Amino acid sequence: MTTSDLSRDAAQALLGDIFAPWVQDLNLTVDEITAGAVSLRMPFDAKLCRVGGMICGQALLTGADTAMVIAICSALGGFKPFTTVDLTVNYMRPIANEDALLTAKIMRQGRSMIFCNTEVTGADNAKLSAFSTGTYVLVE
Repeated sequence: MTTSDLSRDAAQALLGDIFAPWVQDLNLTVDEITAGAVSLRMPFDAKLCRVGGMICGQALLTGADTAMVIAICSALGGFKPFTTVDLTVNYMRPIANEDALLTAKIMRQGRSMIFCNTEVTGADNAKLSAFSTGTYVLVE
């Protein structure tokens, strides 16, 4: 994969600039970024958990969507207006008492439509916990 025109610092700044405050409360950080792909870390926080110390699905899906947005920005060289058309998630196993890693990649980028996926794993066990796909459209 090629190097992104969007630096890690610029991608991190986007997390604070373009997302709603409640998304910023996830405290996501950019671990790695390349053109059309990004890996974000969601630190474990008891406020995001349901019974048993498991990170709730809503937080994981929000993180997955956010990762796909940053992956798109990396391919576009920065933020351009676009919106989510479709977002799907499949949960396979819980993430409990550890950070979540969200690795998003662009599967196909057309003139106006962009198709992405995100794999969600536990930071410690690296087992696939959820898989999300998203379709986005550029707003002109």
